[in-house]
Amino acid sequence: MSSDRDAAIVGIHEYPSRDVEGEVSPLQIKAESAARALEDAGLNWSDVDAIYDAGDGGGMGGLNIAEYFGLKPNVIDTTNVGGSSYEFHAAHAKRDIAAGKAKVALLTYGSTAHSNARAIGVGGRGGPGMHPAENMDAFAGMTLIANYAMVARRHMHQYGTTSEQLAEISTATRYHAMRNPEAVKAMEDLEFLDIRETTISDVVNSRMIADPLHLLECCMISDGGGAVVIASPEVARDCRKPPVWILGGGEATKYPENGGDITTSAAAQSAPQAFGEAGVTPAEIDIAMVYDSFSITVLTLLEDLGFCKKGEGGSWVQGGKLRFDQSGGPALNTDGGGLSSNHPGMRGIFLLIEAARQLRGESTSQVADARLAVAHGNGGMLGSRHAAGTVILGRD
Repeated sequence: MSSDRDAAIVGIHEYPSRDVEGEVSPLQIKAESAARALEDAGLNWSDVDAIYDAGDGGGMGGLNIAEYFGLKPNVIDTTNVGGSSYEFHAAHAKRDIAAGKAKVALLTYGSTAHSNARAIGVGGRGGPGMHPAENMDAFAGMTLIANYAMVARRHMHQYGTTSEQLAEISTATRYHAMRNPEAVKAMEDLEFLDIRETTISDVVNSRMIADPLHLLECCMISDGGGAVVIASPEVARDCRKPPVWILGGGEATKYPENGGDITTSAAAQSAPQAFGEAGVTPAEIDIAMVYDSFSITVLTLLEDLGFCKKGEGGSWVQGGKLRFDQSGGPALNTDGGGLSSNHPGMRGIFLLIEAARQLRGESTSQVADARLAVAHGNGGMLGSRHAAGTVILGRD
């Protein structure tokens, strides 16, 4: 393991409600989460000298967020690469803190996607304002979920992956969600039917949404948000909770190319960077917080992160090995994930939050003596243009 301890997560907070019913704005969710995360760390607003923001609060994030929080930071990073933005932010915060530009970094997210009835997965993406990069798919009416279904079908064709194997992802995350009171409340508030642990049969017999992806393989659409505080070693030593060190990070992007393989994601480029910087291997990872917009997202990313070879993900995930109380693989999305806990549109910050909980021994599906975690965000669309952010976390 890398001996570098340049920056650590010292404060976290996840906004508890997944259905705010229009009572608060994304900015209010961000501010409340930031206040609670700073309190968790034992720090004050005045300690913050770096802000990382993906513009989710609306308007020009770099200008507005500092004013809204009443801060005058030395560093403002407004990287927006969709759901992977917060892994990029964490890696950038580590880099900026190590360079001496900041001591306390604040990452926040807030969304009211559910209250606003946003059709994230099935809404059309065409229209007069279409970006030139989308001229190969959006004009024909391809929805977001259709893009992921295309990857799933290709993976099945190319490697023999089955729906039953993909269903292992959904059953593992629901298993964890049922142990997380906030996830159970989320499913109740969002009017899920028959809230319980699910079986492989439940998943493959649920309604088909975009062939071959079934209803229980698709993330929920919720409200929500959270905050993460990252600090220098000097600050971290005096914080309330044990530091969760950022050991390594990697970034990459991928887009459609002639002869490209849509079953391989940008994680194949970002993961070696992160693991190499951290000085650890996938075999050493206890917790895998992997972006789970759909079941195929996780399967593809687990392969590209190096947990198994390309095409072997289906057989590798079988037998419930991704559950927190099993062995043979890292525990997957122990908060319940985007499939069964929350997905307000860009879920990357929650990967960092739950990974930190695990390494602090605070998860509702706690892995015994967890020491290393990976948080991997995927932003954009898996089967076309997307970004990958990989962060390796560890405890003392």
